[in-house]
Amino acid sequence: MEMFDKDLRSVQEARDLTRKGKEAADKIATFSEEQIDQILQNMKTAASKYALGLAERAVEETGFGKVIDKTYKNHAASQLLYDEIKNEKTIGIISENPEKGTFDVAEPVGLVLGIIPSTNPTSTVIFKAMIALKSRNAIVFSPHPTAVGCTKKAADLLNRAAVAAGAPDGIISCLSIPTMAGTNELLHAKEVSLIIATGGPGMVKAAYSSGKPALGVGAGNSPAYIERTADVKSAVAKIIASKTFDNGTICASEQSIICEEVNKEAVIRELKAQGGYFMSEEETDKVCKLLFKNGYAMNAKFVGRAATVIAEAAGINVPAETKVLIGAQGGVGQGYPLSFEKLTTVLAFYVVNNWEEACDLSIQLLQNGIGHTMSLHTNDRAIVLKFAAKPASRILVNTGGSQGGTGISTGLPISFTLGCGTFGGSSVSENVGPKHLLNIKKVAYGLKEITTLVQDDPTFTYGKTEATATTSLPTENKTINDTDVEKLANVVRQVLASMN
Repeated sequence: MEMFDKDLRSVQEARDLTRKGKEAADKIATFSEEQIDQILQNMKTAASKYALGLAERAVEETGFGKVIDKTYKNHAASQLLYDEIKNEKTIGIISENPEKGTFDVAEPVGLVLGIIPSTNPTSTVIFKAMIALKSRNAIVFSPHPTAVGCTKKAADLLNRAAVAAGAPDGIISCLSIPTMAGTNELLHAKEVSLIIATGGPGMVKAAYSSGKPALGVGAGNSPAYIERTADVKSAVAKIIASKTFDNGTICASEQSIICEEVNKEAVIRELKAQGGYFMSEEETDKVCKLLFKNGYAMNAKFVGRAATVIAEAAGINVPAETKVLIGAQGGVGQGYPLSFEKLTTVLAFYVVNNWEEACDLSIQLLQNGIGHTMSLHTNDRAIVLKFAAKPASRILVNTGGSQGGTGISTGLPISFTLGCGTFGGSSVSENVGPKHLLNIKKVAYGLKEITTLVQDDPTFTYGKTEATATTSLPTENKTINDTDVEKLANVVRQVLASMN
């Protein structure tokens, strides 16, 4: 039997999937709202039914996170998302302004390429498939090599559910042989109209460099500021609940805690009471050597791991009930490893004198995850307004970063693709949703008579009288010829005649 190179097989599979996906995209573009809703309901039901099984497979395959939390993320990406978008207009006329004589018509973009991370491999598939089909698009997925099994399982499950409800075959597909060559083929396939990239900086950069429209999201490095008016017990509970949610694998999760001198003791006391372990300087160094490699890149072996697992690997004895490891940091950047993103159960800890210092420190921390998210715990609205100016696309108040940033615990759109805006080199600053996968056409009726447009405009006076017609921009050392003199003389005569 002839054996083909893995890259060649991956490239061929990518070509086959995009061709079939384009055919499916062309067909679903003609579907009605009722047909789309039936398909989404079927997908939601299938994803909900297998939410636990997909979570178990994801944890088993990647080693990241917790089954119960991944199950809830699958639930959020299906049931909660469906409830939120089911009445959203994505077909035909989606808005109208009779006063201005305009209306908007939505059209699908076609075949979408979804790049999937290993940290949230099944929930991101469910989410992207749901918003793609809501907008009458087809979607093909490129999985992370370490999560290909669970990613493809989720995609195949959703495809079967969609097809059973009337969607074209191949509407949702996934590479089964993920290689750089195969992914590169998908990125540049002529059939692909738009890319949604969720993953590492390299993959997001590749998406933006493909020459195609792309929605890419960057890394997060969210600071959580516990301001002096905050309910410390509540703030700490929310931070720990967020940081331990799926063991910190969501990019919006807190990476640093900032408190003030006036509430430092209360914050430390509450963190210890709720499962926080404050590491010594020596213990912090040991943990940092485990967490980072090649500078400040996260070591995949410790992504999404329990605090006790990390402590044991570092040779640190911690109480069995420890939920997060906390290390004090004296600065940001080079030499302060915990000031960088840590998608696991480890937090940096800072103390400042006032909100101004907290503001400056937050900006410094956000430089390593600029444009993403920051959290604020306060009962002072004036402080909220001051921090709303920070370089983050989501400023979360009195909630957890993981649940708040994704819209689960806030009024933000439920999403597992969080834009970072131009701050972070992203083309979108919002939580990505169905509207971002649409071409919006504008229909505009004429409101003014163009044959008499100039004459009818009372604000336009140029050229309407001989006097104004001769007015020109001043120039230096202008030479006046005989014609100019005669024109000027005529103007003077007219002015004198009007005075008599």
